[in-house]
Amino acid sequence: MTTLPRRDATSHGRFNLEQQRKRAKELLKAARADEPDALARVLKHLLPRETPLKLADTQFVIARECGFPSWPKLKAHIESLDASRWQIAQRGDRDMATLHIRCGSDIEHTLRTAGFEGDFLAFSDPFCIGPLHDLPPGELMRLRARFLTEISGMAERDALARLRKGYRALEELDRYERLVLWFEHDSYDQLILAYLLHRLNENPPKGRVELVAVESVPGVDRFIGIGQLAPDLLAWLWHQRRPVAAPLLELGTRAWKALAAESPEALQALVATGTPALPMMGRALARHLQELPAADTGLGLTERLALEIVRDHGPLPVGKAFSLLMREYEPLPYLGDLMFWWLLQPLIDAPQPLLIVSDNQEEWPHRQLALTERGRGVLGWCSI
Repeated sequence: MTTLPRRDATSHGRFNLEQQRKRAKELLKAARADEPDALARVLKHLLPRETPLKLADTQFVIARECGFPSWPKLKAHIESLDASRWQIAQRGDRDMATLHIRCGSDIEHTLRTAGFEGDFLAFSDPFCIGPLHDLPPGELMRLRARFLTEISGMAERDALARLRKGYRALEELDRYERLVLWFEHDSYDQLILAYLLHRLNENPPKGRVELVAVESVPGVDRFIGIGQLAPDLLAWLWHQRRPVAAPLLELGTRAWKALAAESPEALQALVATGTPALPMMGRALARHLQELPAADTGLGLTERLALEIVRDHGPLPVGKAFSLLMREYEPLPYLGDLMFWWLLQPLIDAPQPLLIVSDNQEEWPHRQLALTERGRGVLGWCSI
């Protein structure tokens, strides 16, 4: 008996049409042979029938397994990817002096592979954690460098040098005819995007500004970030970019000033508007507000989820806890692993700790996390 594999959880978003046609034919053959796994897959998407199964039926099943409502929709999407790849190869971003701006370096190589040739700027100050104040760029950079020194262990001069490249590049944007911002929907990205939009609003560049804003990708089961996508997908996203107009620039300024305020009221009021200029920003800001201490437990959402993970799966290594957070528990994944480790420290170092971590010589991702009785009690309060 042949066991047909189910579709792997697609993470890169790239589909091959001939491969999907072959899978549909294999599924049809297996279903006609009454193989249980094949029949179960078919019945998950089609009602039982008396008429013989056709290729069009298993093509429909394959499309649904790939995350599309029909075979024509899957086929059209694959053809769109192919066309986007061809268009980038023919022209790409070579029509204008272009700067691609991203909150990290994760897509720099992928852009090159896809055929883009413009300059690349990684502006990666993680505003989703640590102190924020509405300061002039130089003062803000020094404030953030001190904080990054605390969470990373690097020397302050090294942290400052790392940030300086990004902050200084924002003073030299007039070299470009086009700026393209590549950002997804989580709070790491959207808080940085708010700051960049605020800077562009205060000092409008000479060139046009465009935005690639990504919340989901067809066929990707759990979209976390642009960095997970294949080069063809970046070419496809390029054709979905949009001009950054005054309402979005103004949203950036309002969001940045609310994030830098001493109290959360302004941010709460902004979230309540739904941020129509960019709804995903409002959702990210709402998630950011969930990091404020809860009235009953004093925990932010990430802290509570960490306790739940250790309760459900522990004791377990810190790295495994982070992986579970990203894959299963976090509603809007945004943290890096070092950021997660930093957020755990108050739970471990408190006078009455909620978590304990093994005291050994291993690197922190391999150290074991366990829940204390105090931690179990706090989780009990969460469920009341």
